[in-house]
Amino acid sequence: MSILLIIVHVVVCIALIMIVLLQTGKGADIGAAFGGGSSQTLFGSTGASTFLSKATTVAAIVFMLTSLTLAYVSSNRPGKSSIMTDGKPPATQTAPVPEGAPGGGGNATPGAGTPQTPPAPEAVPRN
Repeated sequence: MSILLIIVHVVVCIALIMIVLLQTGKGADIGAAFGGGSSQTLFGSTGASTFLSKATTVAAIVFMLTSLTLAYVSSNRPGKSSIMTDGKPPATQTAPVPEGAPGGGGNATPGAGTPQTPPAPEAVPRN
């Protein structure tokens, strides 16, 4: 069902782009903007609606309907609503400990993973 909607949506998108690009703009008659006699209304003369303007309206309505339907279908998928529905904590990734470091591999001594206190500084005699 959703694949069919996606195909219809893409076809309507391409059709809408082509229909809009085929139309001439309202500013095509630039002489009307500078006081030409053909335009006596505020937004220019609008005549009867052409086939392209009706096709644009239909394509825009279908585009909006398929967009809304795809959004509804994708939000109501059972079991796929969120990636955090498992209830398991996220896996943590630990960095490898170099050999010879406390808690590292190799010749580890017992208790090497516990923190050690640094040796106390020696007193330096003053002359």
